[in-house]
Amino acid sequence: MKIAPYLFFDGVCEQAFKFYEKALGAKIEAMMHFKDMPGGDSPVPADAMDKVMHARMSIDGQIIMASDAMGGRYNKPQGYDINITVDTPEEADRLFKNLSDGAQSINMPIAETFWALRFGALVDKFGIPWMVNCEKKM
Repeated sequence: MKIAPYLFFDGVCEQAFKFYEKALGAKIEAMMHFKDMPGGDSPVPADAMDKVMHARMSIDGQIIMASDAMGGRYNKPQGYDINITVDTPEEADRLFKNLSDGAQSINMPIAETFWALRFGALVDKFGIPWMVNCEKKM
């Protein structure tokens, strides 16, 4: 069994995935737009045809999928963070810095805590909440 987050964006999925590709060293494996759907009559409005129907990226063997929410179905993310756990404080610092570029908020600046060599939490410029964690050896 595998579990992968599926993120919904308010029309900025393509920009977000391109940002994550650089910020996280990810690889976009698929990006399909509504205009690429097979068949003739699409229920998608003409002004949304360039939006992302489905995207998939891999980050160090892990998968994140996403799309642009359609038809007023977008809800601001809440009640979760995507956690990235890394092996070194340097990697944590680098990823946090990259993700925080243009961030909507820094909920906890990256720093040492009682459980982690580095921990930080933020909401990126696309509204997605992240935690970066480099745990201490227990």
